[in-house]
Amino acid sequence: MNASGKAPTAAARVDPLSEAGEGPVEGPSLFEGSAVRRLALGVAYRGDHYHGWQSQLSGRTVQDKLEAALSEFAAMPVSTLCAGRTDTGVHGLNQVVHFDTPLDRPEFSWIRGTNRYLPKDIAVQWCRPVAANFHARNSARGRRYRYLLLESAVRPAIEFGGCGWVFRPLDGDAMRAAAALLLGEHDFSSFRSSDCQALSPVKQMRQIDISRHGAYWRFDFEASAFLHHMVRNIMGCLVAVGQSNRAPGWMAEVLAAKSRDAAAPTFAPEGLYFVGPIYDAVHGLPDSTAAMDWLP
Repeated sequence: MNASGKAPTAAARVDPLSEAGEGPVEGPSLFEGSAVRRLALGVAYRGDHYHGWQSQLSGRTVQDKLEAALSEFAAMPVSTLCAGRTDTGVHGLNQVVHFDTPLDRPEFSWIRGTNRYLPKDIAVQWCRPVAANFHARNSARGRRYRYLLLESAVRPAIEFGGCGWVFRPLDGDAMRAAAALLLGEHDFSSFRSSDCQALSPVKQMRQIDISRHGAYWRFDFEASAFLHHMVRNIMGCLVAVGQSNRAPGWMAEVLAAKSRDAAAPTFAPEGLYFVGPIYDAVHGLPDSTAAMDWLP
């Protein structure tokens, strides 16, 4: 505890990964020589009130809020590493973090105790002990994103901040044909932000599913990893095809160009959800949360 009676939080630092790019990893454990447990948490959050995931001096990030809550509950500093960093306005359904602690407390205690100190739009969903060599980022075999898009003549109200919006009709078959051209291992430089920290633009796109649920379109993406703004840049191109501004084959031209200038503008962040990482079954971690059933 510090003089104010609050547990100190971890200092701002670079954090790895995903739609927000890749970066450096962790330093040495704070508890060398102690009996240490490594725990993994699943975290769900609304991203529209935060400046992304990664810790910043402002403290207005999901990571800052989570670490502050964990530190309050543990009565000592807690530092986390995540599976996939998200940008401002992007939501998380099953963000996974890991941290080391000398404390031996029941798993449900970490969930309820931490949630007591979290804002209402961030909540720990589950807690599991993991092996000392487990790493939320490096142990992931893939990652999943979902984009929720409202097609309506009227802008969203109740769902404001939780979905993208178009008012012109979309052609699902055309978008699916364009999306199929992105499957496989490619250089995705055309869909990469200039701020991306990934060492390589080559990623494997494993699956893109496009489905309609009433007035909502759902776009599900699975890949080995994602570049900074990759999903939102792909969404901009898919919408351009869906609205007949471009032919489906244009997507192959964009991909081959390996230039951000060839693609459509970056689409809005509000409809983007980090569904979560994919791990080997040996780790025994949940791959879903209740929030996944809430989306159309």
